[in-house]
Amino acid sequence: MSEAPHDDLPLPGEGLDLPDLGSDLDTLPVPQPAPPAPSGPRPSLAPLAEVPVTVEAVLGGCTLTVDELLGLGAGSVIEVDRRVGDPIDLMVGGRLLARGELVLIDGALGLTLTELVRREDS
Repeated sequence: MSEAPHDDLPLPGEGLDLPDLGSDLDTLPVPQPAPPAPSGPRPSLAPLAEVPVTVEAVLGGCTLTVDELLGLGAGSVIEVDRRVGDPIDLMVGGRLLARGELVLIDGALGLTLTELVRREDS
């Protein structure tokens, strides 16, 4: 019987300089599959359209002691951590949704949105 025609070729992995992994094979990281990408159209938010949410325009904040708080009365001024012209935070359900500027509309205060905030930005 004659030699196979390709006996002179190296076997897979032969000649590679691989590190010695020892006997701790159970400590090797196991790659995790990526989560599946969402497919199809996003679900409709129509069922939630009538759900009321609390919306707050936060002009600023400060920290007071209980004694300072009890000392407040008519005409007291509380200094907050914002300056005139700084953006106002629009909070929905306790989460930052947008920032904007105060405006006066028919004698009432309003908020013109200047920036929508993504979840990872907040």
